[in-house]
Order: sequence, then structure tokens, then C-alpha cells
Amino acid sequence: MRKWIFGGVALAMVATCAVAQRGQRLPAECREEVVQLCGIGRDAIRGCLRQKYSQLSENCQSELRALMAQRGEGGAAGARTAGATEMSYGSEPLQKLDFWPAPQDKAPLVIFVHGGGWKRGDKNNATGQSKAPHYRAQGYAFASINYRLVPNATVEQQASDVAAAVAYLRTNALRLGIDPDQIVLMGHSAGAHLSALVGTDSSYLQKAGLPMSALKGVIPLDGAAYDVPAQMKEGAAIMGDTYAQAFGLDPARQKALSPYWHAPSPNAPAFLILHVDREDGTLQSAALADALRKSGTTVKLQAFEGKGLRGHMEINRKLGDKDYPATAVVDEWLKGVFGG
Repeated sequence: MRKWIFGGVALAMVATCAVAQRGQRLPAECREEVVQLCGIGRDAIRGCLRQKYSQLSENCQSELRALMAQRGEGGAAGARTAGATEMSYGSEPLQKLDFWPAPQDKAPLVIFVHGGGWKRGDKNNATGQSKAPHYRAQGYAFASINYRLVPNATVEQQASDVAAAVAYLRTNALRLGIDPDQIVLMGHSAGAHLSALVGTDSSYLQKAGLPMSALKGVIPLDGAAYDVPAQMKEGAAIMGDTYAQAFGLDPARQKALSPYWHAPSPNAPAFLILHVDREDGTLQSAALADALRKSGTTVKLQAFEGKGLRGHMEINRKLGDKDYPATAVVDEWLKGVFGG
């Protein structure tokens, strides 16, 4: 507990300085989030974040921790990796994953792909506090993966990284105590897009030496970029630069990176598409579900309470908490997919 208290104080000081200086130390989305939560006064931000740091999005928490690391400050960073073993699935620095073993051998595996607008985020702090312990308690192994980030990598390379991580875990299944034929891919936000892309465009798994049947299913959490051209035309203007940086301005490339446009078979055999009350996320999730159903893919689509950015944050942060409604829905779906 003292470690978390210290981390909250240090992070509050970092955030106060970063916002007050109006520099580019924090991304604009994170600065706006801090201001919306805590106001603009230095004292207000400092005191507020000591109490409300956990209410920030996982991506913003990640950015604040990165600033702490740059300043040589300690704190809460890395606390959520307890019980995990870090492994490299490739030669690049970000081609790493954290792995939590199941209580028994030959266990099903849930792989989590973090969000962050394709340009930030990290396996260490983007899973929420409950996912790893909850899914292990259900008898599953759990992994959280890093992938290379825009602008130093392309979205195509990011999807290839996700597929490579799946291939690594399957190849090492015996050593890790997992069932190589019982793997579900889960992702939030940008990670929802990447998970859905790997689960619909078979080229990524094929390049990693795997058939589409290597996945039992995909769980995209509150994504809004399943049909990239439509989202860039109709979505929230505040995300325009992020989408343009990730997907460029070529409609053909945007379409090629859209799970919606890859929905005709083959796909991963089952999808559980969850979203909160965000207009673009709702529309995009429903469109992907319809497209997948038309191809004969099994799909469950479900909405949960939660408005805008706060709801978008909560579905990631709270999933695995027994009191959060989506937890029971995911548990039931996983039991069906894994045959439990």
C-alpha cells in the first residue's frame, strides 16, 4: 500500500508539472483527461490525482508512469506484473509478453492486447488489476503482449506482432502448460482492432505459420476502428490525427486494415464483441457483428453501461472484477468456447 501511495504522490507531481507547463510532455488526450478530471490549478491537480489517479484511463496512467521513469522516480509502475514472467517472442525491444501460468497443466489461454491509439500503451499497465488473477482463478493461463508502436512501426507490423506472439505461445505450449488448441485473443480499443484484424485477415497468422483455427475466438473490447474508412469519415474529430497517423490517407490501405472488410470467411470461429455507450464504438461494433454473421461466423454482441471516455476506460479497467457486469458475460462465453 505504501508503494501505491508514494506512486500516487509522485505521479500527481509529474502530472501537475506536465499540464501546467503546457509542453508536449504528455499527449494532448492525456492532458485533456487530467484537466477534465481535476481542473487546471496546480494544487487542484496534485490533490485530485492523489485521490483519483485510478480513474484515469490506462493509456494516460501509462504516459504518467513513463514520465516518472524518465525522471528516475519510482512508484507504482510494474506493480500489476506480479506473478508474471516476461518473455521475448521476437528480437525487437517491444516484442515481449508477460505470462501468468494456470494452476494446472494444459490450460486454455487468454491473450490480451493493450490499447493506446496504436502509438502508446504497455503490457505492464494496460490490463487492469483484475484480469490476470481472475482468469487464472477460472483455470486459464493469461498473457499480455507488447507490440511495436506507431510511428516507428506500421499497423501491419503491429498485427504481425500479435500473430507472432500467438505463434510463440503455441510453440512453447508444453513448457508453459497451455493447450495450444485453446487460445482466445482479447484486446481493448486499438488492441480490439488489432485482435479483430488478426481474427479476420488470415494473412497475419499464415505469415506466422498458423492457420486461422489457431484461435478459438476473439473478444474485442470497445473498439471503434473495425471499418477504418467509415470511422475516419464519420468518427470523433478529436481522434482524427491519431487515425491518420496510424492508417494514412489511402482508402485502399484503410480498407485493407479493417476487420469489417475481411469479415467474409475464413475467420476465427467465434467473436464476443463488447462495447459501452459511445456512438462510434456502438456503430462500429454492430457493423462488424453483422458482417461476421453474414459470413457464418458465430458472434455475440453486447452493450454495457458507460458513457464516452469514462465508459471506454471502465470496460478495460474493471473487466475481471466480479461486480462488473461484463465479467460474467465473458466468463460464460469463454466456458462455451473452451468447452468447459
